[in-house]
Amino acid sequence: MNGLITKPKNGSLTTNERRQSNFPTFSSLIDDWFLGDIPSLFTSNFNEGISLPKTNIKETADAYFVEMAVPGMKKDDFKINLENQMLSISAETKEDYQENNDNYTRREFGYSSFKRTFTLPEHIEESKIKAHYNEGILSVELPKKEEAKPKPPKTIEIS
Repeated sequence: MNGLITKPKNGSLTTNERRQSNFPTFSSLIDDWFLGDIPSLFTSNFNEGISLPKTNIKETADAYFVEMAVPGMKKDDFKINLENQMLSISAETKEDYQENNDNYTRREFGYSSFKRTFTLPEHIEESKIKAHYNEGILSVELPKKEEAKPKPPKTIEIS
């Protein structure tokens, strides 16, 4: 998709791209250290409840569609904002569970959250954006402005 760009939550510009050479150079070893998996251990969230949901982005002639797999959540858990051509989708859930029996008490709590941000192209009809949540999938429809939709080819008569 040409105009829709996803940005990681932590704003990182690192990649996990690996080189195809059989013999790594010293500089590639340094690059692999600084751009590889080790630094992500220090910048990642240590809480297992925080993760980014899998997202599909599709473009048609009339709109862009963003679909997120977020099972187990409720419609009210989501917060969708649009500001300066930035679409932000976030959610936060908290659980608290307590079980009491004769010999023990068990108490568990859980917390999870995520935030995904997408840069939208200028030709989105902001007033017509729609979102719905059904069976664990959050869908956001981003209609294109009329001038951005493809037009059929025009035949020009020769005089």
